[in-house]
Amino acid sequence: MDFELNEQQNMLKTMARDFLSVECNKVKVRDLEKNEINYDPEMWSKMAELGWLGLIFPEQYGGTGADLLDLVILMEEMGRNITPGPFFSTVALCAIPLMRLGNKRQKENYLTSIAEGKSIWSLAVTEQRSGYETSHMNCSADYDGKYFVINGEKMFVPYARVADYFLVVCNTDKDTARNSGLAVFIVKAKSRGVKVEKFSTFAGDGQCRVRFRNVRVSRQDVLGRINGGRKVVDLIMQWGAVLKCAEICGACQAVLDMTNNYAKERIQFDKPIGSLMVIQHQLVDMFTDVEGLQYLVYHAAWLLSQGVKADVQVSMAKAKANQVYQKACIDSVKIHGAIGFTMDHDLGCYVRRIKSAEFMLGDTSLHLEKIAAGLGL
Repeated sequence: MDFELNEQQNMLKTMARDFLSVECNKVKVRDLEKNEINYDPEMWSKMAELGWLGLIFPEQYGGTGADLLDLVILMEEMGRNITPGPFFSTVALCAIPLMRLGNKRQKENYLTSIAEGKSIWSLAVTEQRSGYETSHMNCSADYDGKYFVINGEKMFVPYARVADYFLVVCNTDKDTARNSGLAVFIVKAKSRGVKVEKFSTFAGDGQCRVRFRNVRVSRQDVLGRINGGRKVVDLIMQWGAVLKCAEICGACQAVLDMTNNYAKERIQFDKPIGSLMVIQHQLVDMFTDVEGLQYLVYHAAWLLSQGVKADVQVSMAKAKANQVYQKACIDSVKIHGAIGFTMDHDLGCYVRRIKSAEFMLGDTSLHLEKIAAGLGL
């Protein structure tokens, strides 16, 4: 287990950092928060040209054949720059399960289109009374002999306003044991009976409510097996959570760097505030937390890339990521003298995304429960 980046990974890291610093500075980030679609289609096309959208796809589907650790590096840089857009929803939440669990026809039909930047995807799983555990899911898909008919409502579907397709998690057999009657359907966003309503959120991250009313899909649009959707959800929860942690890790590193630089430059009583012990201790704690988080993320990603069961390690990384992001931002705001909370300060861009990042793919409480279960408690 060697986490030292190789030459190609260092090149990817440098290229991503240089590209995002030019194409998506903080002024643009703030503008996109207020934009109706919350992303830049031109930048999306450029990402496709760079091969990012198909980074871990096999070459036959327009990808470059990279592995999960390469995608972790890219997500870190996106988190460092808090890049707005449907990259995470398309690649981490939808393309990966399509690549790993889709049949040949589904891969041929959809992966190349994603790699070329021609289609945007989003995951529709959470409901008002049902989160990622899917234990009380009301959105259903009933078979009428020819089609599955989907009815229900999904909450917090990222970038649904601009999505071309959804992966929709539905209850398909209410008589089966808990969680076993699930299926995941590929649904065209423009299908008859689909209605999208955008939320106004503090993070400006394109969250939406999606209603499905008598939406018909065929058996060919089932990802995996009927009543086998739990396997798809578990895959998304693991791979997606690790990539969200990588994004958070990059954001935390940016907050640390920003705060460290400020502590060296801000003069108070004729000396930098970084010379004060209380500031030094806060920065040391922040540095230790960020370094520890990065190890947990890379360890979990390496295990998944090796095909090793990593439920506990993924939950450790996500629980820690949620905690470190919040603490790092709060301590940074304190050191900046509260100006970091404002809309115009770059630090505020990170602060506004704390809760959005925490609840995506499971909050701290959910993952602590998973860790406890892994310990046999």
